[in-house]
Amino acid sequence: MQTKITGVELRRIAMPLVAPFRTSFGVETSRDVLLVRVVTAEGEGWAECAAMSEPRYCSEYVDSAQEVLRTFLIPALPKDGMDAHGVGRVLRPFTGHRMAKAALETAVLDAQLRGAGESFGSYLGAARDRVPCGVSVGIMDSVAELLDAVAKYVDEGYVRIKLKIEPGWDVEPVRAVRERFGDDLLLQVDANAAYTLVDARQLARLDAFDLLLIEQPLANDDMVQHAELAKLLRTPICLDESIESAADAAAAISLGACSVINIKPARVGGYLEARRIHDLARAHGIPVWCGGMLETGIGRAANVALAALPGFTLPGDTSGSSRYFATDITEPFVLADGHLDVPTGPGLGVEPLPDLLDEVTSFSEWVAL
Repeated sequence: MQTKITGVELRRIAMPLVAPFRTSFGVETSRDVLLVRVVTAEGEGWAECAAMSEPRYCSEYVDSAQEVLRTFLIPALPKDGMDAHGVGRVLRPFTGHRMAKAALETAVLDAQLRGAGESFGSYLGAARDRVPCGVSVGIMDSVAELLDAVAKYVDEGYVRIKLKIEPGWDVEPVRAVRERFGDDLLLQVDANAAYTLVDARQLARLDAFDLLLIEQPLANDDMVQHAELAKLLRTPICLDESIESAADAAAAISLGACSVINIKPARVGGYLEARRIHDLARAHGIPVWCGGMLETGIGRAANVALAALPGFTLPGDTSGSSRYFATDITEPFVLADGHLDVPTGPGLGVEPLPDLLDEVTSFSEWVAL
């Protein structure tokens, strides 16, 4: 279905987090979120750009995403209409900026599906109407604080716990959580590329705790060393930052650099590429799960739909809204029995609540086609 776009709104919103979120690359206390609203002759479509305030997780950051959308990506869209698949082809000449591209493609896809009366889940190929949810727990000031945080999330019903780790905060916190909550707790760790191959012996100590996986232990641009590390660990290695496309996923699988893949749609350029990675991994028997980027309800709706595809056999970081925000900009996603429902309405199945959106908006601009 061709969608004729009349213009695009770029809107910045300020979303304070309910608690600081610390990883090996920094501390987040609030989210400066860029929303993209595509306006067509028939309606509109929404998306959220996952880029963070500073280029730490990756080279993109929210100011750069807004600039490249305004200056290059939006003006490249054809004035006579296109579908979501066409967005990727039109934007291919521009190098990188996958998160900005993902936001624009997703907004077009949302508009397209709203017009057709079809949900994201149905379009992507969802096999379930609800998905199991994990939660990501940041680095804490003490093990006691960590245990209290994990206990809270276990009591809320999350079916999997992910601990952020870094050198000096790895074996002891993992041991403490495993001893406190037992072997039945689904537990994994995420290093965000904080280690090198020199740390292999230290990382091998994590084998004792029967983890689901260790996520991105080494640098994002070094699949060869991940393949070497995989030979030294019993714990499965999962790649995150290293996988920016289906081609990257194919290379990682061929090298033996991972046995699990975290698919973050924003990181790979959008939900269409995310589905390609899912299909590739499933064909090779590689389990995948859906990562998170502290999304509002706009981004979370699309992630939950993706996580309902059949190859997503591990719980993802698709937490409830209250994990990060006291008040979301959409109707909140609420955990029930450790699961979130997949939205069934047209497109994303959610949209910003106008009063809440206006309250948190810090900037808005209109880019006409």
